[in-house]
Amino acid sequence: MSEAALNPAAPPPLAVGEPRNGETEAPAWDLEDIVARLRAVRQRWREAQHRDRERGGREFPSLAALQTVMEGLAGALFPMRLGPADLRQESEDFYVGHTLDAALYSLRHQIALELRYAHRHETAAASPLAAKQEADRIAAAFAAALPEIRALLDTDVEAAFRGDPAARTVDEVVLCYPGLLAVIHHRIAHQLYRLGVPLVARIIAEIAHSATGIDIHPGARIGASFFIDHGTGVVIGETTVIGDRVRLYQAVTLGAKRFPVDEDGGLQKGLARHPVIEDDVVIYAGATLLGRITIGRGASIGGNVWLTRSVEAGSNVTQAHLQHTAHEASGRP
Repeated sequence: MSEAALNPAAPPPLAVGEPRNGETEAPAWDLEDIVARLRAVRQRWREAQHRDRERGGREFPSLAALQTVMEGLAGALFPMRLGPADLRQESEDFYVGHTLDAALYSLRHQIALELRYAHRHETAAASPLAAKQEADRIAAAFAAALPEIRALLDTDVEAAFRGDPAARTVDEVVLCYPGLLAVIHHRIAHQLYRLGVPLVARIIAEIAHSATGIDIHPGARIGASFFIDHGTGVVIGETTVIGDRVRLYQAVTLGAKRFPVDEDGGLQKGLARHPVIEDDVVIYAGATLLGRITIGRGASIGGNVWLTRSVEAGSNVTQAHLQHTAHEASGRP
């Protein structure tokens, strides 16, 4: 129903390009022309991308919808800390059930959009029914993994509490630590990535990236008891493998050293190009580790170190150590 029907006293809506807010002159811009030119640009892009003009509606997942899904999932995983302010323990299960039901229904729809999008652009077109059935399967598998995800997140919370002397309680970690927020999103995104919906997973990862400044690709494999202290500027690449009880500080980069190209000059996708970090490693602020190198168990990588070679278990690598090693290799006295 229109606004005029709801409120007869309301002024009639202004046409596009009419003066508004009491102004008497028309705007200086030619809105009709701009809209037409934007339509032409969109059409050129769609033709170049071989998009079907006859398809209507949204064709890929929604950032706004997935933000709402993540709020619901986080609340369901930690109801008394990330749920509503007036929640009481006696109604905790009801809240979790109601919130999960809504979040999973919405997530299933976003998954179906990605599956249909992928089929249109990568393989033969899938029917809406086939996409829905596959989305049902993925959403059900994801839902069944939520208790395991919560248990894994509990180890991350404990690691943050034990690893930071400023943390007074585990509740403070859940409520206040951006590293934990990023890890909540990553545990969820990684599960969806494994289940075959990388675009939905990537959007969820980017929601956390925008909120925290921590960029974790959903493909990265991260073990239990993972702690990112402070967090801003941390980058963890797609093929990174991180063991148990690893601690990172702000501005750490676990990145690729080079990007091989194929015979047509395009970047090769999916190659293992990021570091392997074994158990009990600590990497201090500003360190940059590049390429498929291995950081051995229990090693400590100092602040601002630039590292492109593997490190043995138990090593203590600092800038001074690297400078001494480079000096010895040069043969200079």
